[in-house]
Amino acid sequence: MMKLSSRLLRTICLAALIGAAPAVGSFAQEAPAPEAAAPAAIAPETVVATVGGENITEADLSFAAEDLAQDLAQMPAAERRAFLLRVLIDMKVMAGAAKTAGMDQTELFAQRLKYLEERALRRAYFADAIAGQVTEEAVRAEYDAFVAQFQPQEEVHAAHILVETKEEADAIEAELKAGGDFATIAQEKSIDPGSGANGGDLGFFAKGMMVPEFETAAFALANPGDISEPVQSQFGWHIIKLEEKRPTQPPAFEQVAPQIQQQVLMRVFNEKVEELMAGVTIDVTDPALKATMDAQDAAQATPAEGEAAQQ
Repeated sequence: MMKLSSRLLRTICLAALIGAAPAVGSFAQEAPAPEAAAPAAIAPETVVATVGGENITEADLSFAAEDLAQDLAQMPAAERRAFLLRVLIDMKVMAGAAKTAGMDQTELFAQRLKYLEERALRRAYFADAIAGQVTEEAVRAEYDAFVAQFQPQEEVHAAHILVETKEEADAIEAELKAGGDFATIAQEKSIDPGSGANGGDLGFFAKGMMVPEFETAAFALANPGDISEPVQSQFGWHIIKLEEKRPTQPPAFEQVAPQIQQQVLMRVFNEKVEELMAGVTIDVTDPALKATMDAQDAAQATPAEGEAAQQ
């Protein structure tokens, strides 16, 4: 059985917090959280319905939206507020029935209430003290550091004609030397369904993206317009045309901002949790649970094992 490291478990906890806290900023090209609450202009205390004389407010709708974010994502935006209101109405009615039955006086209910209070406080702390630090400025600073360390690699823009046999490749090579048009021949004779229809165009690629034989031949071409001799790979025989060479460029900020935002959030989350845990005495009295947690900590302490657990 795979052992989960404490680092991976913390990542899972963070994912749960993000899913339950739509307040996490979305300044980049991210899809917004499902909207179910009212526009910001409506005050949280605004009453939207009453049930047996008890109010349901815009704030209540927002709280329900946090708990039911996954359900809301599956339905049209126009139906979400009505769905939440129905849930809250059911909640009010059933809570009233539970109180009448004395369920709010049990020890189990008191324990559940304490758990729910601490969960709500955890979400509030996360939104304010952790997610609130993941600003656009922080993410741009992380991006700038990435760009400063970026090492350009050579990439090529090439096209190819793929055929099954050496004889076919030799015949095409002779046709090209006689003045045949590469793109036209690729459209007519290449057996590569992905590029053939586009005149053999493969776009840009860097080293490590193609099979070795093809890659070696493509990068060996020096000038735009150069055409290789027939090259064999596991797919057949290729004739490659170099279109362009250039150094790779770092991706634009808008392209990677969502991923960087998550990286910054994870770092801030880990730092804040470590800070909060410092000096806190934790005693796990259940032997089986303690053994599992010790194993998770050991998995994180061993880099190879920790990395394997995250695959």
